[in-house]
Amino acid sequence: MQKLPNITTHFSDWYNDVIYQAELVDQTPVRGAVVIRPYGWAIWEEIKTLLDKRIKETGHKNASFPLLIPESFFKKEADHVEGFAPELALVTHAGGKELEEPLVIRPTSETMVHFMFSRWIKSWRDLPLKINQWANVMRWELRPRPFLRTTEFFWQEGHTAHATHQEAHDEVLMMLQEYVDLAQNYLAIPVVTGLKSETEKFPGAEKTYTFEALMPDGKALQMGTSHLLSQNFAKAFDMKYQDKQENIAFPFLTSWGVTTRLIGALVMTHGDDKGLVLPPKIAPIQVVIVPIFKKGADSSIILEKAHSLASDLKERGFRVEVDIDENKSPGAKFYYWELRGVPIRIEIGPRDLEKQQVIVTDRLGLSKGAVSFEDLGQAVEDLADLVQKELLKRALAKRDSQWHKSEKLAEFAKNIETIGGFYQTGWCGKESCEQELKKHKATTRCLLEKKTYDACFNCSDPSKQDVLIARSY
Repeated sequence: MQKLPNITTHFSDWYNDVIYQAELVDQTPVRGAVVIRPYGWAIWEEIKTLLDKRIKETGHKNASFPLLIPESFFKKEADHVEGFAPELALVTHAGGKELEEPLVIRPTSETMVHFMFSRWIKSWRDLPLKINQWANVMRWELRPRPFLRTTEFFWQEGHTAHATHQEAHDEVLMMLQEYVDLAQNYLAIPVVTGLKSETEKFPGAEKTYTFEALMPDGKALQMGTSHLLSQNFAKAFDMKYQDKQENIAFPFLTSWGVTTRLIGALVMTHGDDKGLVLPPKIAPIQVVIVPIFKKGADSSIILEKAHSLASDLKERGFRVEVDIDENKSPGAKFYYWELRGVPIRIEIGPRDLEKQQVIVTDRLGLSKGAVSFEDLGQAVEDLADLVQKELLKRALAKRDSQWHKSEKLAEFAKNIETIGGFYQTGWCGKESCEQELKKHKATTRCLLEKKTYDACFNCSDPSKQDVLIARSY
């Protein structure tokens, strides 16, 4: 394996190298489409398992909708088709013949889901209807990058219908909070939430809430979104039902989702010059046990003990791997597992066996020392908890050090292009001022509840509320 580029001076190159060397992805002949390899998919499965549990516990049921959607469905909601038109991939021929109507490979499933909702929702008794789907989608990205922006990616997309606007709005905020909990308490990534501007919101939505993270290179990453669609799509798909007063009404709709982009966020937020650093709660392998073999000695006894210790840790709920390769040196093994970001490493050799102990260390270098066989389980639990908390602490400190407050675009325009970061400032709410940011390759990331600035960052008009500005992926 080649040495990774320096993460501080060559962040982009480092990211590209580490995701391939750590065997998260591999390239394919299709532009913008990658293979997510077993180790990368295992990370997604951990995220999926955690989130799927919460989605079900909050009253949603999983379903599966078709990959192909009639093109006419996208034309039913004007803002929606305009927003997605440049990214659509069409199927025009099938079975050796030209199709009467082109089929869109889903970029998102609102239109198909709402067509089905219009068939299922006939009475107030059918509400709320709360559906989730785990699926792959396709968007024709101009500048693809593995995990961050790919032509094909995986996600979950929730779709719900409610009798009242307030109930739908509560749903949107509830799922946003579930995402924040996942990001901060499991991925150890601090995020900020808020409304997207009218320009940046989801095409066809009344409101879009986002949760944003700041990567170490100073660029923002939209981690996921939760949309209040209101009644726009319901009216477009003639989704009528009879309410409790026996009047004909339209339901209020929501949609929300996160994608495999979360893996890219994990890589960038916590990685270092050695490779990945994975939070224990989300790591596919939380503990690796590396037997240290002595040349000419019987290795079977050490291996047997290593597997026994692994079994004990698995009973405690840990995901454990034993490195049984006898052809690699300990140093080569350490390098390999550090590259893959395994949080905790346990070493056991002949001398350790005699002393009834192992050497335990963590990926962050917070602790290294001898632990008795008897105390190993508790020691690993304590160390995993320490690493998890330390990762969030470090990420939060890094994010806060890059969070700037400035009154005027003229003051921070140069810095936003060179060093990046979040820039909190005032905004009048006009699109014309927002468009000025594009000259500096920046956008509004979200509106903040606070109002600390009286004037807009661009003009002299009064500020309606603070806004967070950054360059982004």
